[in-house]
Amino acid sequence: MSYFIEALKKYAVFSGRARRKEYWMFALFAGIIAVVLLVIGVVIKFPYLAVIFYLAILLPGVGVSVRRLHDTGRSGWWLFFGIIPIAGPITLLVFTCTDSAPGANAYGPNPKEVGGIPAHA
Repeated sequence: MSYFIEALKKYAVFSGRARRKEYWMFALFAGIIAVVLLVIGVVIKFPYLAVIFYLAILLPGVGVSVRRLHDTGRSGWWLFFGIIPIAGPITLLVFTCTDSAPGANAYGPNPKEVGGIPAHA
């Protein structure tokens, strides 16, 4: 849950890098919260709760996605590739599943490395 909160704190940060764990934990908790809100919305006959939630986390989601692409050595502009049917989302899925580019890149130091020593957490 701390990764989700951390991504919300950096809601408009489009620079730097985000580890795979940060990106996927954000996606996991966003999905869980959306499903819970959808169920609650159906029970109270207001199914738009999940939509409102997704609109609220749109900017943090784009931010963590851009930082994830930076971690793989790619520009954040690759997110626009996702609008291409079938090939776009699959390509972005592969990019977000790819391991970090080793060492520092044009977007900053590797978040896996602490003081030049790889972290194993």
